[in-house]
Amino acid sequence: MATITHNTNGTITISVTLDLPQGSLLEMEDAILDGINEVGCLATAEALKRFDTDGSPLIRDGVKWTVRAHDTRKYQTPYGVAEIERAVYQTSKGGRIYCPLEDAARTILSATPKFAQQISHKYSQGNARSVCTDLRDNHHRTLATSTVQNIADWVGSIACAQEQHWEYAPPELDEAISTVVLSLDGAYLLMANDGYREAMVGAISLYDNDGERQHTIYFGEAPEYGKACFKERYEKEIARIKARYPDALYLGIADGAKDNWAFLTPHTDRQLLDFYHVTEYLAKASEAVFPQKTGKAERKQWLSTRCSQLKHEHHAAQRILEELQSLSTAALPASVRDDLEAAIRYFKNNIAERRMDYAHQVEHHLPIGSGVTEAACKTLVKQRLCGSGMRWKAKGAKVVLSLRALVQTTNRWQQFWDKINQFGANVSFA
Repeated sequence: MATITHNTNGTITISVTLDLPQGSLLEMEDAILDGINEVGCLATAEALKRFDTDGSPLIRDGVKWTVRAHDTRKYQTPYGVAEIERAVYQTSKGGRIYCPLEDAARTILSATPKFAQQISHKYSQGNARSVCTDLRDNHHRTLATSTVQNIADWVGSIACAQEQHWEYAPPELDEAISTVVLSLDGAYLLMANDGYREAMVGAISLYDNDGERQHTIYFGEAPEYGKACFKERYEKEIARIKARYPDALYLGIADGAKDNWAFLTPHTDRQLLDFYHVTEYLAKASEAVFPQKTGKAERKQWLSTRCSQLKHEHHAAQRILEELQSLSTAALPASVRDDLEAAIRYFKNNIAERRMDYAHQVEHHLPIGSGVTEAACKTLVKQRLCGSGMRWKAKGAKVVLSLRALVQTTNRWQQFWDKINQFGANVSFA
């Protein structure tokens, strides 16, 4: 349907003839899409040729390379397959070949950079089979699942290899940043050989003077013993943010796990126990306050009142602790007694560490919960890696988490591809 009618001085003219079928508009649009795809293939083939050499010898790392042959290669594009002839080079000693076109054009395996960008974005949202279905049904592109997998894995491996080295600028914000909240949490996924293991999610949220969240940086790490890679990555992100916002208040918010505080305390000015985890303990403790089967309304009212007191009254946590400690446990069922004792320990430990002054937070328009990170556990990990029948190896989980974090953090996805465009796609990675 499409032919190149003019091609000089960097300008091409493509003529396309569309045969619009009789029938519905949808059928006509399918024909138009096929025509556009043909135009795209022709144009991309011409664009690729501009990155080829004229056949002259090349010097790379002090070694001379000469043309071994001009061979034909098919490249996957957003529009279809573009087939061109390109020069491939080799040294006088033989061995591996080098294609200057692919290096200069930033192709990834058999894909053009734009198609690799599209594939890896789609793969971050769904598995290779769903990507193929989307391409076929919505773009009239037929692709093997193995091709999708290989391209996405390559892009994800670049993200994994460079995530500690490439720096990304946050978006230009209209409001001044006064508070930076650091939080972390884990989400379990099924590993191929180790059963359920905990993947880690981190979030760095920027807040203005009114307590409005302006930007959040997300990142995740596949399950690992000791969480060393996750902590190292997090610390580098913290260092970059502190260099940009040195005068902000750094607030750590997390649940009660000791490992969370061991990590957050050295990096934050103040720590706060996630308010919504506290309410879960209070909800269970309310069963001890009103143990009667008919006490549902009283329990609900008690819980609402105590949560309000925690938010708005100074030293409320200490008063609630004393109330819980005063309860008689003699007639309580074992499970209710255990929940009450757990709540008492939870309050006692965190009051001692000064992590429960919610009234101060509310008065100063500061966040009191780690809901951003809780949500990230679902959107970053659960929605993509915990589908029915899914089992993961560490590398595959890391690839997906790296891609999803780039996609979900505003401005990072395009900056990531800008860096590939600048530095190339053939970076070294394990």
